[in-house]
Amino acid sequence: MNEALVAAEAVLAGEEAVICDLRRRIRGPLEKILEILLPHRGHVIIVGMGKSGYIAQKIAATLTSTGTRAVYLHPAEAVHGDLGIYEEGDPSIIFSKSGTSEEVLRLIPILKQFHSKIIAITANIHSELAHSADVTVDIGLHLEHDPIGIVPTTSAVASLAVGDAIVCALMKAKNFTKRDFATIHPAGQIGRNLLLSVGDIMTPLEEVACLGGGETLREVVIAMTEKPFGGALILEEDDRLRGIITDGDIRRALKVDRSIDQIFASDIMTTTPRTVTASACLGEALNIMESGNSSIYVLPVVDGHDRAVGLLRLHDVYKK
Repeated sequence: MNEALVAAEAVLAGEEAVICDLRRRIRGPLEKILEILLPHRGHVIIVGMGKSGYIAQKIAATLTSTGTRAVYLHPAEAVHGDLGIYEEGDPSIIFSKSGTSEEVLRLIPILKQFHSKIIAITANIHSELAHSADVTVDIGLHLEHDPIGIVPTTSAVASLAVGDAIVCALMKAKNFTKRDFATIHPAGQIGRNLLLSVGDIMTPLEEVACLGGGETLREVVIAMTEKPFGGALILEEDDRLRGIITDGDIRRALKVDRSIDQIFASDIMTTTPRTVTASACLGEALNIMESGNSSIYVLPVVDGHDRAVGLLRLHDVYKK
């Protein structure tokens, strides 16, 4: 077991070292890559074979989801009709650790016919691929850090990191925003977090248990049973928020050796609760709920004057 743990730590240490080294290697090539990709209005074709193919697919998907149209091309399928995705001048990003894969190399002269600028990401700068490319990113001739030294581990992480660096550089250069991201990802939790506001899904104040603070624990339980949303808001007369009582607060209060008619709302409420405004996006609210030493499941919603307007439940953030 100890040897297995050492092997696991060794691969992580090796991958960490390669990533640090890439910071030195990528700056020059990245500037040239941006000069090729930024003005292009068509597709960027991402190529890779084997394990490099999986990296290429991921980078193609990430580019597409961040405002750069990209398509993965399997090099073996390319010569059987998939080259039809190319339009004149579409640039190519080719992932190949060795730079000698037969399926990749036979594409080079064909891509030249399409006037495709070739960006090579490889560990072999002396390879035919590197010599044929317009820009080459050298991920370094590092040994793989798996126990037998040949399984694509370090090289895969390095290739993925270079791809991610290209993606992020393009995002920054294009001023790609969260709103842009939400437009492309309208479905799923990412879309909900970016497109919906707290006000869209919160429980309005009139449906929430609201108390003044002088109620007994018995009265608190009754109020929260009648309006079962996981929390009761303690308010001033003008609806300013004094505190909140949650189901957890009640459970903890019941452990005390006192009558429930001798424990009051003001005794058990949280007096400085986290809050959010109705105009905040769900993603912001989720960050508030999950920040701090512990997550919370209900969040008071207030206006700009700390007046309560509703309650947000974690259940509603994830509800479809």
